Amino acid sequence: MTVTQPGWTLSGFGDEISPDPLVQAAVLQALGASHIEVRSAWETNIVEMEEAELLRLAGILREEGMGVSAVASPIGKVDVSLPVSHEVERLRRAINAANVLDTHYIRIFSFYRGEGLGPEDVRGPVMERMQALSAEAQAGGVVLLHENEKDIYGDTPERVLDIMKTVDSEALRVAWDPANFVQVGVKPFTEGYENLRPYLEYLQVKDARASDRLVMPAGEGDGELQETIAALREDGFTGFASLEPHLANTHHLGGFSGPSAFGVAGRAFRRLTDDAGVTLR
Repeated sequence: MTVTQPGWTLSGFGDEISPDPLVQAAVLQALGASHIEVRSAWETNIVEMEEAELLRLAGILREEGMGVSAVASPIGKVDVSLPVSHEVERLRRAINAANVLDTHYIRIFSFYRGEGLGPEDVRGPVMERMQALSAEAQAGGVVLLHENEKDIYGDTPERVLDIMKTVDSEALRVAWDPANFVQVGVKPFTEGYENLRPYLEYLQVKDARASDRLVMPAGEGDGELQETIAALREDGFTGFASLEPHLANTHHLGGFSGPSAFGVAGRAFRRLTDDAGVTLR
């Protein structure tokens, strides 16, 4: 009897490769990816693009045969003291971008806080904003993916779970970033996987070393990628795995790797999935 291996869809942050979407697509395809995660193109963030730019980008990706796994928006990567309407309005722009690019996933965050404030001090305002964003997403027919960025409210498994349970919306799910967990002193799989798995819908492929918080290729840090991949395979996960290596410098639009380092990251991840019996498509 032939056993079918579970398949995951490989994607990646195109602007970690180059500002040029044609280069982004070429490198991702060389790594076997069929999709791209769009954060920016031509050095313009996705929520700042004019309609003509969005249509141009959608046309290029369509001609190159690339699907879009998610819009990697900066929504929620701001101080929680800003009005609720500030991020709701930006989310509307992200929803429009998702519609133009034919994806239903939008990555978001759960807000920074002012100096001297602890997570408990901003919990109420964070939940108010996350509920407003989720309601907007529900109405717009998209799913928000919360990334556990360091220093936001939801940077630990406990607080991510708090958000998921409190908001309690099918329009809000988890984007799992193991490197970011490592960088706040968490053992991702050991300390977070079991509780967050019911909400985990998207895997961001990034690893980090606990000793100095340095970002590493998948499997070379302390992000417990091997354990996570094996568990997701056993759980029947069949979603997106998106490369976000951060192996070179960061810039105003986010992390950067360049084509060569991005290739290193992609091949490292494929070695892990090959070992786990997961097919990337």
